[in-house]
Amino acid sequence: MIEEIVESKPKPSGRASVRGLRGISTPHRLSEIGGDYEDRLAIPNAEFARVLGGGIVPGSIVLIGGAPGIGKSTLTLQMTMQMASEHNVLYVSGEESERQIKMRAMRLLKNEKGESGSLPENLFLVTETNLDVILTHVETVKPVLLVVDSIQTVTISDMESSAGSISQVRECASQLREFAKSTGIAVFLIGHVTKQGTIAGPRVLEHIVDTVLYLEGDSFQAYRLLRSVKNRFGATSEVGVFEMQEKGMIEVSNPSEAFLAERMANAPGSAIAVTMEGTRPLLVEIQGLTSQTNFGNPRRTANGIDFNRLLLITAVLSRRIGMRLSEQDIFVNVVSGLRITEPAADLAVAISIASSLKDRPVRADTVMIGEVGLSGELRMVSQMNSRLREAKNLGFKCAIVPRRLRATAAWPTGIKIIEVRSLKDALNAALVAE
Repeated sequence: MIEEIVESKPKPSGRASVRGLRGISTPHRLSEIGGDYEDRLAIPNAEFARVLGGGIVPGSIVLIGGAPGIGKSTLTLQMTMQMASEHNVLYVSGEESERQIKMRAMRLLKNEKGESGSLPENLFLVTETNLDVILTHVETVKPVLLVVDSIQTVTISDMESSAGSISQVRECASQLREFAKSTGIAVFLIGHVTKQGTIAGPRVLEHIVDTVLYLEGDSFQAYRLLRSVKNRFGATSEVGVFEMQEKGMIEVSNPSEAFLAERMANAPGSAIAVTMEGTRPLLVEIQGLTSQTNFGNPRRTANGIDFNRLLLITAVLSRRIGMRLSEQDIFVNVVSGLRITEPAADLAVAISIASSLKDRPVRADTVMIGEVGLSGELRMVSQMNSRLREAKNLGFKCAIVPRRLRATAAWPTGIKIIEVRSLKDALNAALVAE
């Protein structure tokens, strides 16, 4: 239970006092409203720009969330330093001092010889938590981009609740949204996350902003995924891939190649899936391992895929293919810390488990795409040609896909397509003969 003090304020009377974000609101014809799709602020970081939909939209408000220490502040500071080469940028921190931020900036600018480059002249730093003072600084600096790190530290002096409370976070975000829409200044908010991985504070916070980005990744892995879960100006579920290095977040232009760099070819239990993250196809290695159980109830462990999906695929393999999995512990892992939620990886998961059980490797130059049904049939998934073109570009020679039952676009050339109707046929085509 959170105490929220409600103050009664006199309501404005009369039609003339009804005001919008830009003064007295006036209806306009849609054709007369200015602003094109290309009116965006360019970002030198291509991966960041991809997730945002091509760049920063003036007047938009973006929320970036992620686990502590995942690299939210580092990635945002890198982006602001790049933007400050051409525009005024104001970075507001409520958690770190200006000296701490400068030390991080100097570390990010170090080259291979250990020498630091020059800091951008148009990047302004301030340590402040009062929203009224922050907006005063904005009027002085006149930036095109405002970064607030983090929204949970900002307070409004008129409210008696403490920083980070539901009422403070909601009201601060609402006022920053009105400020962004009325001035055309883009606002980036960094938010804390709860133990469940969601943005801390009221759920309405995600509805207030235009774009919600999550920075994901395993603290023991070098790769970080910047995922868009809401975007009013671009595709949702878009993903940008970064690698955490000493010099900060380095963008990975070809993530599929990076994910498969350490793959051991011809190893039993290894299969390649092609998953779509937004508009980008990614090739990832799925590893399956079966082991004789020592207990009455065999274990099922899923890392990177949905646990219930693993149970479904295991049941299909047992009932439709006749594999004795009731006596086996099953472990499935998606390499590089990526999490797959779409069913297009079902076939690769099933083949990796069968490959480990039979101790027969999967063909090294083959990818698997398809959804597994409860009857053991394979079902078509979306954007198949984009997946196949990405596999061909990375050197794969063959792809096992569901059989087409209706006329669609022709398959891409340069890669052999094996169309199968059932999971049993797919296993016969994928596994190397004994």
